[in-house]
Amino acid sequence: MSTAKGHASVDHHMPSLDGLRAVSILMVLLGHLSGTRNFRSVDLGIGNYAHLGVTVFFVISGFLITSLLISEQTATGGISLKLFYLRRALRILPASYIYLIVLSALCAWGLITVPWVSMICAFTYTINYLPGHAWQVGHLWSLSVEEQFYLLWPFAFSALGRRRGIGATAAVIAFARTGARVFLIGTAYRDLPMFPMVADSLASGCLLALTRSWLERQRWYLKLFRPVPALATVTVVLILNRFAEYTVVGVLGTSIINIGIALLVHRSVVKYEDYVGAFLNWRPVAFIGVLSYSLYIWQQLFLDRNSSSWINAFPENILLAAGAALASYYVIEKPMMGLRRRLRARSRYASEDLAPIRVESTTAGSPSREGAEVVG
Repeated sequence: MSTAKGHASVDHHMPSLDGLRAVSILMVLLGHLSGTRNFRSVDLGIGNYAHLGVTVFFVISGFLITSLLISEQTATGGISLKLFYLRRALRILPASYIYLIVLSALCAWGLITVPWVSMICAFTYTINYLPGHAWQVGHLWSLSVEEQFYLLWPFAFSALGRRRGIGATAAVIAFARTGARVFLIGTAYRDLPMFPMVADSLASGCLLALTRSWLERQRWYLKLFRPVPALATVTVVLILNRFAEYTVVGVLGTSIINIGIALLVHRSVVKYEDYVGAFLNWRPVAFIGVLSYSLYIWQQLFLDRNSSSWINAFPENILLAAGAALASYYVIEKPMMGLRRRLRARSRYASEDLAPIRVESTTAGSPSREGAEVVG
């Protein structure tokens, strides 16, 4: 790490997060691959594990984005919203819009059919508010939620500050989903993944980032990182996810799931040298996490259990999804990384003395990731 005039370039890559992304995207891929042509349905007995993978991504995203905002505010006394939005646009829009342009071309050639309303909502990142959307763009609900989070949270964080931000995120975790469900009873929107319905997952990650320094000084909390409590946390999360379709669990149990995931994310970042961390930081696993965004975008076109086309049959479907993801990463994502790094340098929040979230990466050579885009 080079330093100059008291400042240093901070590595915003945290240990284990790429590995957690890998586990999450593999859950999504298996969930979507299940039941496709030549691949039998897979019931792991833990409920909708593909959606659980998305929830993990939401928690990671809230944690990492909030950590970056805290770091910038601590080092500079403020947050450059313009640069934040520009970095986020470079991260999200190029790869997703290329996917949508390809879909539009396939529709124009008559190879697939996607209703125009689904395409419009996909292009405008509002598909999480559209009932009955087309399969090929249905997965973009999670990116829509992310974009809405990016629009709202930096403003809220700047206005509230860290102390009031803790109260606001705790309130979202406790009441947002329940209140939204009650308000929407009897409507077609009750079960849609609209922002208020899933904001508690993002808020859990935000709350973790806001309270991280305090939590790491609490002995009782650090004891939860031990193997037995950590395994118990995993068990509780999986059991609650298994029964999430029941109304009581779906409304009240989700907060416990989110908090449990946040605890496991925190443990993975702090205890990255144990056997779990070694697996999560193993280069092949970490690289799958690096590809997770592109994998998520492109898999939906190929992992379609309602299609009998050869591109939707196993193993062609998973090989084509992986090939498209690799092409997207190297042709689109990597060139954008250089631009984002330059924008990050302009924001000048990489103070070695002030940045509270600096953690050295143990996966040397693994690309640094500024955000945790969801897949789901």
